[in-house]
This record gives sequence, structure tokens and C-alpha cells, in this order.
Amino acid sequence: MARSFFAIAILAAVSASAQTYSIRDLGVLGGTYSQANGIGGWGQIVGVSETGENEYHAFLYSGRTMTDLGTFGGVQSAATAINSNSQVTGFYYDHGYKAFLLTDGQVIDLGNLGATYSIGYAINDLGQVVGSSITTAKHEHAFLFTDGQMIDLGTLGGTMSTALGINSSSQITGYSYDADWNFRAFLWQNGTMTDLGTLGGDWSVGNAINSAGQIVGQAYLPGNVRAHAFLYSGGEMKDLGALGGFYSSALAVNSTATEIVGYATGGSGIPRAFIYRDGAMKDLNGLIPRGGWVLNTASGIDDTGQIVGYGLYRGEQHAFLLTPK
Repeated sequence: MARSFFAIAILAAVSASAQTYSIRDLGVLGGTYSQANGIGGWGQIVGVSETGENEYHAFLYSGRTMTDLGTFGGVQSAATAINSNSQVTGFYYDHGYKAFLLTDGQVIDLGNLGATYSIGYAINDLGQVVGSSITTAKHEHAFLFTDGQMIDLGTLGGTMSTALGINSSSQITGYSYDADWNFRAFLWQNGTMTDLGTLGGDWSVGNAINSAGQIVGQAYLPGNVRAHAFLYSGGEMKDLGALGGFYSSALAVNSTATEIVGYATGGSGIPRAFIYRDGAMKDLNGLIPRGGWVLNTASGIDDTGQIVGYGLYRGEQHAFLLTPK
């Protein structure tokens, strides 16, 4: 009896480590290029695609259909993130880059910090948006858009910052230059921006933050030659490793930080989409059926384990959706 239980336990462990995925090509809007940037709570996906007129438009993928969101009066657009309430942020170009919030079918121009440039990079379930904008002093600063106002989040002592992630506790991550011109990952909360440090080098970037305040991103190692994906949790920055090359970067994390996705370079220097799970980084290209895909970047993951990103498919860059089998 004990032997049978042991065999079952081993089988379960093998199955868990061998998680595989089905893959779906999200298609294009008539052109040859698409890129998925984020996935929402209902499996809705946003990104950007080339149209048949060689323009780049934001898209919403839902119910197996890619919908052109248009350009909101401009000439091009991109959607960067979506929340569980189907609110979308991103940017469009109309005599300058303009951050937007798409909510209930209405487009809100988020304004700017003084100059005609702003980009929305992330949105939480409260509808708060973070990104970057140019100030009247011509410096790019991280912003928080909340209650109809754009708030300048400042810097770590330098002249430039960008916010890339926000959770529903209004904790924000991104990167900022310090007084010595080193860019560093930060956590912003309650009006204070805190430097998260590095993996021994001089530079780091925070890309995403989950509901528990855990942050993922990229940080440089001693010597600043290599940069690895990291998980920042409990006040400590953990090196997630790489796939044989010099670089890796974590772009998204689930609510418990048990699954983290991003990209890493292999020995050839070509980026490969990865998932970090159970203490190991795995190349997602080895976890899908063979069929002409090269997955370059995994940009989003939800709590069901679905992963979105983009890669090469039959010679074209296409957005993809991976679903656990």
C-alpha cells in the first residue's frame, strides 16, 4: 500500500513538472504583425497589430475574435494593459503621444505633466493608470492617474522615471534614475518612492507588481555585463536565473508569485519566452506542440495559468495565447 502511494506521488510530481500548453495564434488586423501586451480577468487580451493599410492599431481579443479599437482620432494606437473590469489603457498618436483610458466604450485622454507626451503602461482594478509623461521641464516622469487627475510620482534623485506596474492597493513599480545616473527599480506607495536595489550591479527595472506587493523585473549582476529576471518579495530580491545567455527579464507575475513569465536570451542571443515555476526557469518553446512557432516573449499571465505574448510564426510576428493542458 505504501509503495502504491509512493508511486502515485512520483507520478504527480512528474506531471506537475511537465506542464504543457496548447497554443492559439491571435491573428492580425489585416497586416503581418501583432503583439499581445496583457491579459485581463476574463481572458480578454490587448495589444497592437498592423492593419492592411500598414497602420498600427490597438486591439482587444475576446471570444476568439480580434477587434480593432481604432486610433481615437489619431494615426496609430497601442493597448498595453487591461483590468478585470475590461478597462483598457495604452496610448495613441495625435500630434504627440497621448495616454488613454478606455472605459464603458468611452475614451478618456489622460492629459500630461506639461508637454504633449504621455503613455499609459498599466491599470489596476480600480481604474487607476500608471505610465510616464514629459514635464514642463522636459523631463520624463512616472505618473499615477486617479480620480481624474495625473499625479507626478517624482524620481529617486535623477531627472527621469517611468511607472510600469500597479496593483489594487495603489502600490506602483517601475524605474527611476538616481542622482548618479543609475536607473533603479522602485516601489512607490503612500507618496514615497523606494529604491529596490539590484542583483549586485548598478541598474534594475521593476516591470510588474501583484496584489501581494511582490515585484518582478530585471536587475544587473556585478560588472553590469549580465542582467537577470528577479522576484522582489519580503524585502529581498531573488535572482531567477537565465536560459544560457546573458539576459533575462520578468514581465508578469500571477497573484501568488508561483508563476512568472518574461523572456531570456539563449546562447545565440535570440530571446525566448520563459515561465518560472517551482524554482526553475523553463523555455516555453519546449512546452508547446511543434508547429512553426518560436515564442520570443511572454508578456502576461493570469491566475488560470493562461499566458500571452508574441513570437515568430511562419516568418511573421504574431500574438499568441497559451492555455495549460
